[in-house]
Amino acid sequence: MKYLRHRAFVNIRMLLRVFGLLLLIESAFMVIPLVTALIYQEPSSLKFLISMGITAGAGSFMVGLKPKYRDMGKRDAILLTAMIWVILSLFGMLPFLFCGTHLSVTDAFFETMSGFTTTGASVLDSLKDVPHSILIWRCVIQWIGGLGIILFTLAVIPMLNYQGGMQLFNAEVTGITHDKLRPRVSYTAKGLWGVYIILTILLIVLLSFSKMDFFEALCYGLSTMSTGGFSTNDMSLHLYDSNYIKVVMSIFMFIGGVNFALIYNLALKRSVNLWKNDAFRWYVYIILISYALFCINVTIEGLVLEPADLTIDPLFQAISILSSTGVTEPDFADWGALSTLVLIVMMFMGACAGSTSGGAKIDRFVILFRFLKNEFYKMMHPSTVTTVIINQKGTTPAIVNKTLAFLFIYAIVIIVGGMVLCLLGMPLRDGFFCALSAVSNTGLGTDTTGISGNFSLISDTAKWILSFIMLVGRLELFTILLIFTPNFWKK
Repeated sequence: MKYLRHRAFVNIRMLLRVFGLLLLIESAFMVIPLVTALIYQEPSSLKFLISMGITAGAGSFMVGLKPKYRDMGKRDAILLTAMIWVILSLFGMLPFLFCGTHLSVTDAFFETMSGFTTTGASVLDSLKDVPHSILIWRCVIQWIGGLGIILFTLAVIPMLNYQGGMQLFNAEVTGITHDKLRPRVSYTAKGLWGVYIILTILLIVLLSFSKMDFFEALCYGLSTMSTGGFSTNDMSLHLYDSNYIKVVMSIFMFIGGVNFALIYNLALKRSVNLWKNDAFRWYVYIILISYALFCINVTIEGLVLEPADLTIDPLFQAISILSSTGVTEPDFADWGALSTLVLIVMMFMGACAGSTSGGAKIDRFVILFRFLKNEFYKMMHPSTVTTVIINQKGTTPAIVNKTLAFLFIYAIVIIVGGMVLCLLGMPLRDGFFCALSAVSNTGLGTDTTGISGNFSLISDTAKWILSFIMLVGRLELFTILLIFTPNFWKK
């Protein structure tokens, strides 16, 4: 009984110890920009060393805390998942404060949260004078956040496999189906990260054969595989004017939008028919439909000057937006109203659940549309018992209800977020578009921010609100919003 009374509370010491382990890992990742600063002989090397010292020091202190018990329940897992993204962002913003970017605390936190959530929205007015170490750090944090911080934790801290590992897995990797996962979730986490690393390396190698130098290929490889979208220059891909780069990036952005559970099972040579997966099939359909609509729009607007304008560019744009990478053609703002409407729909939908992309996810829309189809059928045949069929299997009412609740709350977050941003002085269209861009982790902007997504002009309060919305979108609503409900804190 004494154990049960204690177990009703949050295991704070255990949470802090895991926070400490992750801060130590974050400090280890800072070696990459530190080495970069040394290679390019930048003065930021000392500042990165200080950032590493502060992060490692805080992590060491937390690791030294000894919890009374080591197991973790659902409440602990949810709280850990929500808080670790904030804590890593707070320490991850130190290089932005110390290394010559001249960012305020608000701007540094926004930039870091945008990176970890793979949103790709930036407050840097220009990348021309930004140190190489900062450019690579932006891409590194996107790459870490792409597949998930908690998933990475489960891969490198095996002890969590026995102490709430599946709870942690479910709290962050909400879109992956778990019916074929190994008994020890850490094996699956390692497998998913192994596939992710191999794909990233392959992408970097392919980009190295283009007009990019190795540093640029490394940065774009990290940000593309994570479907984040951070660039190394103000002109983004337009600087290279290379169809080869667009084709390679289109392929890997597409892969980034696929459920990594499918890729993982393919890597293990398990029997997987991609085309029988409803979400994957509709992912392809939506890309092709969007591509066709973009082609129609650019033709009507008279923007077709060369074959790539009707082949590579519209397809690249469709995959970039649907996968929430958010890299745009320089003249995309001139593509017309139809392209803008398609962009908004794709931002809302996103790619497949269990991928590195943002958005509400295609899987949920498949469930929604089939549920609606059944409801219309039942209007004519009231006594019929219907089931939502997904991947040739029946879906439980609980999953359908959770899907409908998710889509409703997703829309509410956009509406409330847009209203608050408008009250803070943003134009009506900009406020709602920025809220959608943040919760879908796409990072695109409108008139106030520019289509490329520079958010330096908005107020500090708006940046904190958008940072929160980005986090809510990355952790798919429930994990974050649940903390603000009274029931979460009841014993």
